[in-house]
Amino acid sequence: MRAPQVFIETFGCQMNEYDTEVVRSILKARGYGFTDSADSADVVLLNTCAIREKAHNKVYGHLGLLKPLKEERGLVIGVLGCMAQNLKKDLLASDALIDVLVGPDSYRALPDLLEKAAAGRKGLAVDLSEYETYADIVPDRIEGVTAWIAVMRGCDNFCTFCVVPYTRGRERSRDLISVVREAEALAASGCKQVTLLGQNVNSYRDGVHDFADLLGAVADIRGIERVRFTSPHPKDFPDKLLEAAAGHPKICEHIHLPLQAGNDRILQLMNRTYTRAEYLALVARIRRRCPDIVLTTDIIAGFCSETEAEFAETYDLVEQVGYHSAYIFKYSERKNTIAARKFPDDVPDAVKAERVSRLVELQRGMSLNKNRALIGKTVEVLVEGDGKYADQWKARTDGNIVTVFPKTGHSIKPGSLVPVRITDATVTTLYAHPA
Repeated sequence: MRAPQVFIETFGCQMNEYDTEVVRSILKARGYGFTDSADSADVVLLNTCAIREKAHNKVYGHLGLLKPLKEERGLVIGVLGCMAQNLKKDLLASDALIDVLVGPDSYRALPDLLEKAAAGRKGLAVDLSEYETYADIVPDRIEGVTAWIAVMRGCDNFCTFCVVPYTRGRERSRDLISVVREAEALAASGCKQVTLLGQNVNSYRDGVHDFADLLGAVADIRGIERVRFTSPHPKDFPDKLLEAAAGHPKICEHIHLPLQAGNDRILQLMNRTYTRAEYLALVARIRRRCPDIVLTTDIIAGFCSETEAEFAETYDLVEQVGYHSAYIFKYSERKNTIAARKFPDDVPDAVKAERVSRLVELQRGMSLNKNRALIGKTVEVLVEGDGKYADQWKARTDGNIVTVFPKTGHSIKPGSLVPVRITDATVTTLYAHPA
């Protein structure tokens, strides 16, 4: 009998990518096969994100495209992840296309729910868990030189704009040994770089072990050449973590340090738990310990009641810090968040868009200047695979900057650490030749 074929489409963050690998492992153990197209699938699963409005709209658009396939051959459609958790009533009420809704803590229930759906019974599993970490499940990955490892799940911060505490529950960490074993298995398969993931990764805690201990333990594994982590919260950067990041040669000199806003009133409305001055003091402390650190960030423009003067403080702080790159978004209200319940979304959309545009223009200029400052220098890059063109390698610097260089010689392959000399640069990319 032919195994049912599953097509999974993933939206959103690295954690969703990792969760898709967990789902693949769970389904594979129950005899499901996989296909790379909805046209050849018996089951289509959309692993969704609830953070941005754009991700929501994409999912609804994809559901509409699947309607003819469902009518034609009884396709089973499932919505997984954060959107399933956050909008379960809306999805079930408004869209008869959906057969299965499964939240991020309920993936173990998915095989049984799919079997029932194939027999015509819709299924729902969206309970949040206080303990589920999937630590015992080996993700079904496509082998490569880089991989993600989820070390903790959930978030206790309750930033007012964010749905994560409601879609992924409270913080819980995997035990250190399980993370180390997963990283060791990756190293044995040829993986050279791991990124440790969590919604608030630096609040990781396993008994007496904190995140600095975990970083060091993974970085000490033979065969792992680079260790990264995302996303941290500025409130959780003790000196011990900075010492680990600065002192271990395999821990990359790149910190993604979400800002969100540069004005104290807006930061308080967002419940970010730090002030502008405290954030700047942390940046100074990081740079004293790691002068060559690459800093990147997240920013929200047009949060509830943000004035032009308050936005100007964010603009000024971005200029003052001098990030290497930034993810810049206009505020979009998310259902069930504290902000949606308490604050009117009163900044006009055109004003939000104009503020985003100004920040993007500022950041592009800074990114270009920082990249061009590397021209003539020799840096070590990790080769990830083929570039956009057949005669190029794509690689990344220790600071996570995309680098491309010509394929010359036969000793270089994916996973190689190669010294290259930077010859040119754009806003997002370094161009180089082997040194």
